[in-house]
Amino acid sequence: MKFDNYQIADAIKIAIEKEGYKKPTDIQYKAIPHILAGEDLLAIAQTGTGKTAAFAIPILDIVHRLNQKSRSEGIKCLVMVPTRELAIQINDVFTTFGKKLKVVNFSVFGGVEQDPQIAKLEKGIDILVTTPGRMFDLVSQGHIRLDKIKILVLDEADHMLDLGFLEDIKQLINYLPKRRQTLFISATINDKIKKLAYSLVNKPVRIQISPKDPVSKNVEHFVIFVEMDQKRFFLERLVKENPSDKMLVFVRTKVRAERVKSAMARVNIEATTLHGNIEQMDRLAVLKDFVSGESTLLIATDVSARGIDIPNVSYVINYDLPDKQENYVHRVGRTGRGRNKGTAFSFCAKEEKPMLNTIQQYLTKEIKVIKVNPEETREIVDLTDESKMTMDDIMDKLDNSERGKRKKRSRKEKYKN
Repeated sequence: MKFDNYQIADAIKIAIEKEGYKKPTDIQYKAIPHILAGEDLLAIAQTGTGKTAAFAIPILDIVHRLNQKSRSEGIKCLVMVPTRELAIQINDVFTTFGKKLKVVNFSVFGGVEQDPQIAKLEKGIDILVTTPGRMFDLVSQGHIRLDKIKILVLDEADHMLDLGFLEDIKQLINYLPKRRQTLFISATINDKIKKLAYSLVNKPVRIQISPKDPVSKNVEHFVIFVEMDQKRFFLERLVKENPSDKMLVFVRTKVRAERVKSAMARVNIEATTLHGNIEQMDRLAVLKDFVSGESTLLIATDVSARGIDIPNVSYVINYDLPDKQENYVHRVGRTGRGRNKGTAFSFCAKEEKPMLNTIQQYLTKEIKVIKVNPEETREIVDLTDESKMTMDDIMDKLDNSERGKRKKRSRKEKYKN
């Protein structure tokens, strides 16, 4: 099956070919026909399998055809996502595939001035990609109307529930037409998500890709058992042994991200951080530098990096193990995307072993243990730049050594006498 075989606009096919897409991935192959047919969809697929293109391509074609019939006012498609970075990323996908179409897409999110967003909305758009908070602000101010929506997409739905957006989703439904197409997209699913999904969709087609293997087969998994206060030395070693590779390091908290960054700075390793305390424009700059390869070490929290598509990430490092097994899946899904190979390292302290056990039970693939004996650990710690002595330290040590020798000589001479 090739994209040429789909009954979609030629302009979209040209854009697909220009991006180097030869044939659809499994999720695209199974989802696109149902979306084009106007059916509701519940799609579960691993990270990195092309879920965004799976809904963006058919939606662009549907909206394009609607515009050809009558260029009516109002937003026709609403895509709701949990994070700002994901909103920007998905909007870019619509832009890429819809370049030659007269379809206007736009992303709205918080953390930036709303006036430029309002100005764009007033000109009229067809596809809106948005986070809940800013969208409801603009709805309440009358700048966004949702009564013409034909298609609703909830992407990264499991994460939206984790962040407490359930009430927002329920509130959203009140603004939408009852007759609409609803697409529910997620990388993982549990009973809570399933219940929500079936409350929003009408006789949906359910597509689940590799349900028994939540992580791409392209990712190799390793764990190193190491004490919490020694993790920075192992990260330093990995970075210095792979200086040109992109590494995405996950930590549990914002404070922890900055501490790890500082630890790397002390050994002359430049890192950037991505978390909720960083201003939106700075976050975009950080992501841009990491995507381009300007920076190769990014330390992030789960919320900030969830769902973002960064090309050519060689290593994902779980500096802190996640509290939830699903988050492990989303973390390591940042590498091994598409047909690329990737590697995931986890640093596991004693107190994190229960989390590791839960994760291992969730996966079908073995997390291989890299055994490091105490002597090797001492070597890694001793060879770190952080523990290298300054010249003053060396001189002090020499002075102390010489004083020690003089004392020994004086004791010997005393006993001789």
